[in-house]
This record gives sequence, C-alpha cells and structure tokens, in this order.
Amino acid sequence: MSLIRTLILSTAVVAQVALPVMADTQKKTSKTVAEKAHSEHERLFNLFADADERQIALNPIMGLFRGDMRRADQLGDYLTDAHYIAMRTNTLLNLAKLEQIDRSQLNQTDKLAYDVFKYDQQNDLKGATAEIRALTEVRPINHFSGFHTFYPTFASGKGAAPFNTIEDYENNLSRHQDYIDISERAIERFREGMESGVLETRLTIDRVIKQLDTQLEIPIKESQFWGPIKMLPDNFSQKDKDRLTKEYEVATQAIYDSTERMRDFLRDEYLPVARETIGLSDMKGGKKLYLQLIEDTTTLPLTPDYLHELGLKEVKRIKSEMLAIMDEVKFDGTLNEFFDYVRNNPQFKPESREALTEDYYRIGREVDEKINDYFSLLPKTSLEIKPYDPAIEQFSAGGSYQQGTPDGSRPGTFYFNAYDLPSRLTTGNVTLYLHEGAPGHHFQISLAQENEALPAFMRFGGNTAYIEGWALYSETLGYEMGFFDDPWNRYGTLQDEQMRAMRLVVDTGIHAKGWSREQAINFMLENSGMTRTEVVAEVERYIAIPSQALAYKVGALKIQELREKAEEALGNKFDIKAFHAEVLETGALPLPILEEKINRWIESLKS
Repeated sequence: MSLIRTLILSTAVVAQVALPVMADTQKKTSKTVAEKAHSEHERLFNLFADADERQIALNPIMGLFRGDMRRADQLGDYLTDAHYIAMRTNTLLNLAKLEQIDRSQLNQTDKLAYDVFKYDQQNDLKGATAEIRALTEVRPINHFSGFHTFYPTFASGKGAAPFNTIEDYENNLSRHQDYIDISERAIERFREGMESGVLETRLTIDRVIKQLDTQLEIPIKESQFWGPIKMLPDNFSQKDKDRLTKEYEVATQAIYDSTERMRDFLRDEYLPVARETIGLSDMKGGKKLYLQLIEDTTTLPLTPDYLHELGLKEVKRIKSEMLAIMDEVKFDGTLNEFFDYVRNNPQFKPESREALTEDYYRIGREVDEKINDYFSLLPKTSLEIKPYDPAIEQFSAGGSYQQGTPDGSRPGTFYFNAYDLPSRLTTGNVTLYLHEGAPGHHFQISLAQENEALPAFMRFGGNTAYIEGWALYSETLGYEMGFFDDPWNRYGTLQDEQMRAMRLVVDTGIHAKGWSREQAINFMLENSGMTRTEVVAEVERYIAIPSQALAYKVGALKIQELREKAEEALGNKFDIKAFHAEVLETGALPLPILEEKINRWIESLKS
C-alpha cells in the first residue's frame, strides 16, 4: 500500500471517528446555549415578577385597579419620606439585578422587554433625585392632579373598587382613613414649599379651593362617599346594614372635616403667598424641571424651542385645511367668522345630556361595524359610555377613559363632559370617541393588560407619548373609516388636531417663554374654533400639568411617520391590521424602542 493511500485511509478512519464526536460536541454546545437562553429568560421574568410585586406593595391602589385585592384596605403612604426612599431603593435594586442578566442570550421579544424595563427604571431614577423631589412633592395638589380629584368617584361604588361583600365595605372605610392621612400630609408638604420658596400658582390653588367648596356644599348623604350605602347588597343582614350605615356616616363626616381643613389652609394661608406667575420658568428651579418633564412625557430629549416651532408649523398646516372646508361648505367670510358661525350655530349644540349620550352610543355602534377592517386584535373588555359626575365635571377635561380589569369583568369606561352644554360642539364627538374609546385608549390599554404573555410592567405601565400618541393617531383612522367625508365631522377632527398642535405652542409658551394666561387663550381662540370655555379649561390644564400636553402630537407624529415608512418600504406587502398589531401587542413602548421594533418588523417582511 502506497504511503499516499495509507494517509487517505487513515484520514477517512479519523474522520469517521471524529464526526460523531464533533456532532456530539455540537449538540452539547447547542444544548448549553439553549439552556443559557432559557436560564436568562427565567432570570429576567423572575426579576419582572419580583419588581412588580414590590411595586404593588408600595402602591396598593395600583393593585386594586388591576383587580388585586390583597391590599384593598390601603391606598398607600404617599407623600412620606419612607415611601420616597422605598421607591428609589426599589428602582436601584431593579437596575442592579438587571445588569446581572446577559442581554445577548435573550430572544428578540425578551430583549425588547429588557430594554423597556431598563428605560423605565432609569427614567424613574431621573425623576427621583432630591433636587427634582424638592420641586414636585411640595406642590402635591392642583385642580388636575391630586387624590381629591379622583378619590370621591373611586370610593363611590361606581369606580374601580368593588362593593360586593362586607369586607369590601370595610376596606373602603380603611381607605377613607388613608385618604384623610394623605390630605393632612399634603398640607405639610405645602408648608415645606412655603419655606423653600417653591410655590404652586395662585390660579391653580384658586381652582382647587373652588373644587373643595363644591365637594363641601354637597350634603353628606348626597355625596359620592355615601354612594355605597345606597347600594347595600340585599344579602347583607339588617344588623350589618345598620352598623355600616353608622360607620359610613362617621367616616364621611371625618372626610368632610379633613376637606374643610385643606380648603381653609389653602384659602387662608397658602393662596396669599402663591405664585402670581403661571410658567415653570418663573418658579425656583422650574427651568430644569421643565426639561426633565419634557423628556419624561415625550420619551425624547426635545427642547422647548424645537417643540414651539414644530407647533407653529403644524398650526399653519391645519389652518389651511380648515380654510378648504370653509370653501367646501361655501361659507362667505373670514376663517374666524367661520369659527364663530360654528360656535354659535344651534345645529352643532347638544339638545340635552340624554341626546349627547345617545349620539356617543350611535358613534360607538358605527365604529364597531367598521373596526374589523383595520384590526386583527380586539379587546375582550367591553366599553361603557357615561357622562362625568356633575360634582366634578366643571373642571374636568372634555373626555377621558378609565380602564377595565384585565379579565374583562369590569368594563372600560369612556367619560364625556356635559357641563355647560351650549359650549359643547357635536362636530367633535366622533373624534373624541375614537380617541378616548375605540380604537384609542380602550384598545391600547385593554389589549396590553389582557396580554398575559407580557410582564406586568408592560401590561399595566406605559408613557404619555405612546398612550396619547396612539389615541391621537386613532383619530386619523376616521378618514379611512369614512367618518370625515362629512365636512362637519372633518371640521371637528381638524379642530381637535389643531388643539394638539396648539398645545406645543402654548405649553412651551407658558413654561419656557413667559406667556401669560390671556396670551395663551387668545392664541388658541385666534387659531381654532374652540369655545372660550373649552380654551380656558385647556390653558389652565397646561398651567397645572406642564409638558403632559406635548406628548400627544409628538407621539402621533412618530406613529404616523412609522406607518408611512412601512407603507413605502413594503408596498403591496403592507397590511394595516398587521401594522396595528405590531404597534399594540407589546404595550406602551417608549418612542425610540417602538421605532426600533417597527424597523425590525419592516426588515423581516422585506427579506
């Protein structure tokens, strides 16, 4: 046998022996990789579960809204140093644990969850510095933000809290004491701000005093706090009914006493020293706080100047589209005269609360008939339509949404405002329903919390830019659904879009450029057909909660930009149902992470 042949045979034998060894090694390696990935997935989701449990323990009210009744007798120890320290410690612990997980071993979905969790925790940390806390906690209440704006409805028997058992009723009594304690602590925080020179505005405090006056004028047995007694279940014994009635009378009187103390303090001590100015730039530390709030609400590091100019550009574009409607309906006059015509035309004013309610029911039915053409994912949670309670409607927004429970047992609720009916224009009803109801907040919030495959912070968390951006984007679907073929409905949606564009101008104008309340009101009246009642409520909202209103347009523009990008890149492969599912199925993502996700989706379909 030649040397060459010997070498060939030897090589073949070695190869035959080596192949099974190599294959076995590859199997072991693959198994190791798979085990590693599974291990990292488990560690990640164990962290999510632990973090969520700690978060609920610190914020019992969050659990109650989710149907978690383990701490239903508590609201939480908000406005205490202990709560602040525990929250910040919790955030630091979450970040430390996250750093121990090897992101490279995660699948694409887990990487998305990792990135969102990291973003959320880092963002929470930015807002939890001693410097930021000194600018926020000492201003614990305004007419848009504070337990006094939400707790009466929550405790009424018509909110998220259940009232089916004796324990439910007793839990509510326990929460009443927490509510009183929070109110007392709020007074102390206000006093700290009086000492440090960080003060709330005179305007917002005046509005809070009016809210508290309204609550105190209602007789105890006609108040929302008495609501549960009016609906005592038949299966309660008479002894329990009598006992609970007496206990609720005592507890409600205690709430009234606490409310009176808060009202008197604000009226007699705080209001005289509150800020005359309305913008954050005029408050001690306010400029830095505004930049932090912008990034917090928009999820992007944008400047007030950029947002102001973007708003002016959008206002100009939308105004030109309203001029086109004026030509379409053959109105002879100026645009502002056209606005006045619509404002004052009885044809566009609801006849009654009942008529307004029925109109929203009609719109809901018509949306339901079209929705399957645009969405493959539909929430199982039903949607109710209700007006605000008259006790809070004067200072409430035009509409809002309250989520249902994840299992669908409590419906989501679209609330609309029926205060001062002559000021409410029906031209905007379709748009408001699309935004607050379906497919806006109801779809986005319900689909996220119903998706049990997501970690809890993605099911129940979120950010304003995505949440409100989606709702504003949902308004634009009215064009494709045919609702805005009617020029008056189209007028209404352009007015609402203009309001969001004007928000960019007015919010930054107030908080960064020294605008006065009247300057902001006049700008909105000159550039839209909103009534003065609507404009005043909006401007005072921006004064009370700076930057929140910026997120709507920023978020909507980003979602529209991503859809246009997908349509252009995919051509005939683009499917609107698939795009909506991709946007909605993983909860409210920060805009940079949403953009990365949609870009990956586009690339996967192009290949």
